[in-house]
Amino acid sequence: MFSGPAGRNAGLVLALVLICVVGTVTGGERFASLDNLMTVLRLAAVIGVLAIGMTFVITSGGIDLSVGSVMGLTTVWATTLATQAMAESFHWVVMVFTAMVVGTVAGLVNGLIIAYGRVVPFITTLAMLASARGLAEMISDRQTQRVQSDAFIEFFRREPLGVPILVWIFAVVAVAGWFLLNRTTFGRRTVAVGGNAEASRLAGIKVQRHILYIYGLAGLTAGIAGAMMLGRTTAGTSTHGTLWELEAIAAVVVGGTLLVGGRGTIVGTVVGVLIFTVLTNVFTINNMSTSAQLVAKGAIIVAAVLLQQRFATRSTPT
Repeated sequence: MFSGPAGRNAGLVLALVLICVVGTVTGGERFASLDNLMTVLRLAAVIGVLAIGMTFVITSGGIDLSVGSVMGLTTVWATTLATQAMAESFHWVVMVFTAMVVGTVAGLVNGLIIAYGRVVPFITTLAMLASARGLAEMISDRQTQRVQSDAFIEFFRREPLGVPILVWIFAVVAVAGWFLLNRTTFGRRTVAVGGNAEASRLAGIKVQRHILYIYGLAGLTAGIAGAMMLGRTTAGTSTHGTLWELEAIAAVVVGGTLLVGGRGTIVGTVVGVLIFTVLTNVFTINNMSTSAQLVAKGAIIVAAVLLQQRFATRSTPT
């Protein structure tokens, strides 16, 4: 049997398979069709990119409540008349670059206040949640801003090898996140800081600077997710990403990353995102009420965590 990280991931995969079985039984071909699979993956892609950045934040012992609002802000900023005029003059990539820069700056502001201002992450990112949403509403005047670039829309509608481009972007971000967390000094330092910040400082890690980088990374993934959301909806609005930070946090924690820090898993996060997305899809196909969806989601989240723990400890020597 599996143990450790492999056991946790096996438990998650089993939970995902069980949900898919339920979906197939209750939804039939509507659930099991290839078109529905692509729909699920397309929906998972954007929240998945947010969750990758959140994995690093939570592994370091922090929390970021602002990523959904920051994502909304990036969609608005990238679709302003000025930005779209620049994109028309040069290339539509200007819109993507703008979203990434705005997201990164917002993340760095969080990091500066947390690391050097010594304000707890919960309060700092809660303030950014409100500020980013408010700024997005001011810039857009609470109006939906349409993407004018046909080339931008065409790119994000592509399906290389029959798979939506959004899914490919999610896959690239996930692989890059896995490599960064598991195969680099940055990842090892992230785990060390989350496990014991003071011991990490005594070991020579510049903890404050590292925390700054981590929140900047979370902002960057929010910017990438914002560009993806623009590609999916062809519109920028301050309402994009509302409460998505909670979805991202839940997916990360269910995926096996410790909420107190010191352990993180990108693979678990990806499976956690898929679990939530497939759940929503099954509920929608079966016309479940919102209240019933909340109850079912809560129960399955607990079941998924219990399965993780069982698989992780089943073969551990006593």
